[in-house]
Amino acid sequence: MTEIERGTGNVYKDIGVPNPEEMLVKAQLAAEIGCILKTRQLTQIQAAKILGLPQPKVSEMLHGRFRGISETKMIECLARLGRDVQIVVKPAPTSRKEGRIEVVFV
Repeated sequence: MTEIERGTGNVYKDIGVPNPEEMLVKAQLAAEIGCILKTRQLTQIQAAKILGLPQPKVSEMLHGRFRGISETKMIECLARLGRDVQIVVKPAPTSRKEGRIEVVFV
């Protein structure tokens, strides 16, 4: 019989990647950037001009290789694509020892 293990909700944590929370946030931001570019039918060259990144960096980001791109740069990319980005800091519930970082798209 095959044993099934329940995931944490963060694939990067589940497979043992360093800094899994950061990687998940970057993946979510990159996915949103990719959706916007696809909707606008932009080439990577056109996107690079808008985002202020070299085209190879755009390609890497869209293919999930974003270790060399900061979260701040990705947030800036979203703003350049016409998105308002809001960072909200609030107390964590007392039921948790630590806060968490999450990306919410509306």
